Amino acid sequence: MKQNPILIITDVHTHYQVINEQILHAEKTMGHPVQQVFVLGDFGFFHDNLRDYFRRGGKKFIRPVACIEGNHEDHGAVPALAEDFADVFTHVSRGKIHSLDPWRGLCIGGASYMDAATTPRGSEITTDDIDRCLAHEPGAVDLILSHDCPQDLGVPGTPGMEHYGVPGEARLGLLSERYRPRWWFFGHHHRWFDLLKDGTRFVGLPESWVGYVLLHSDGQVHEVDHFVKKDSRPWWKR
Repeated sequence: MKQNPILIITDVHTHYQVINEQILHAEKTMGHPVQQVFVLGDFGFFHDNLRDYFRRGGKKFIRPVACIEGNHEDHGAVPALAEDFADVFTHVSRGKIHSLDPWRGLCIGGASYMDAATTPRGSEITTDDIDRCLAHEPGAVDLILSHDCPQDLGVPGTPGMEHYGVPGEARLGLLSERYRPRWWFFGHHHRWFDLLKDGTRFVGLPESWVGYVLLHSDGQVHEVDHFVKKDSRPWWKR
């Protein structure tokens, strides 16, 4: 039976309302629902923002939403926030496999170290994270979902940030070698990127309000440009 597509999005940065707007755009364009949404990090794990929007504002997502964490989160609070808001979204920890029916996605949040401000404690990808990701059987993974990307893809650096070195995390390449995934989706770099390398299609996404990806059950991948205006009003006026 053909499943509805997965909507993949990234870098929400607490603009949670953008997720529903992109869902509505996708469903209106396709004429049928999306199965679920997966956020590739920088979702917005901040207590006050989550409380104000979902509890005080009474808002909900219109489709199931799962996410990994990025580098711009309150990392010390992520486990507690994931539990407190489990009725709103599902957080997938590093090294876990998440079902995107019919696909199986290996998840790894976090990013390569940049500096103390942009890669705060808890956000850096560690050796233990990589080991957890490598613990699965090679045939258990169809795709990889990450915030950062492998370092050897040639993802362009952001102008003015050349001092951080080559974009990406070198150790993520070990996951490519073990699993040879069909796709690898990532965020963090705030730009579209598309490369076929060694049988894997690497797709980088821009911020959530710029566009999203639809992954279909027949293997088609559609990159969708759709700009959504960010709402800068206080939550109680949105």
